Amino acid sequence: MKIVRKIIEIDEDLCDGCGQCVTGCAEGALAIVDGKARVISDNLCDGLGACIGECPTGALQIVEREAEAFDEAAVEKHIADQARQEALTAPVTGGGCPSAGMKMFAPLAPGAVRPADAPAEGEPSALTHWPVKIRLVPPHAPFLKGADLLILADCGAIAFPTLHRDLLKGRVVLAGCPKFDDVALYEEKFVQIFQQAGIRSITVVRMEVPCCAGLQALVMKGLKDAHADVPVEEIVIAPQGHPVDMTQRLSN
Repeated sequence: MKIVRKIIEIDEDLCDGCGQCVTGCAEGALAIVDGKARVISDNLCDGLGACIGECPTGALQIVEREAEAFDEAAVEKHIADQARQEALTAPVTGGGCPSAGMKMFAPLAPGAVRPADAPAEGEPSALTHWPVKIRLVPPHAPFLKGADLLILADCGAIAFPTLHRDLLKGRVVLAGCPKFDDVALYEEKFVQIFQQAGIRSITVVRMEVPCCAGLQALVMKGLKDAHADVPVEEIVIAPQGHPVDMTQRLSN
């Protein structure tokens, strides 16, 4: 419903597209389109003008005109959608959070000379890449190409004592929690990976608890939505750390 209210107006002649107003808008109502700041949708702008002080050229002002009423629910959804899209598409090479910096490295072979900072005893790590969290790995990551994928419940990494030797060796791992993480993001991420990466096989490792069963369901839904035919196996781990069930190929 349209009402007469205060709202932001942008002078395109004065706007230089610097984007400072975009970051200054808590509601995410502004975006740079074709080199100029724009109001994405009237119902996202509260008309309070917090963005005005961020503009170095004076291109923004508050006017009173007929516009859609401000909608807080729409703002919350818009911000959530933006965050999800950024998580799906943002590159993870260089800058930003150190935990998202993408790296690839060869696993240390038995008998090889260990780096100075590596443990002197025990079996070598089989990990070949970083990051490992599902939400941080981009679908275009080079280590996903043609990979045998290990999709691992977070708790499984702690519970299974020989994870690197028995499960991780030769596989690319993606770890997460279907109970506490954003499952909608997982679904979208899996679809994009299965469409782009040419995955050869998938091993799902989850804990023997009801909430963890959702991990396998998310993988199967992602395969279905991606129209991908990839062999899938599931390994269920008891809280004490031993496998309690190993299934053969699951149907997708």
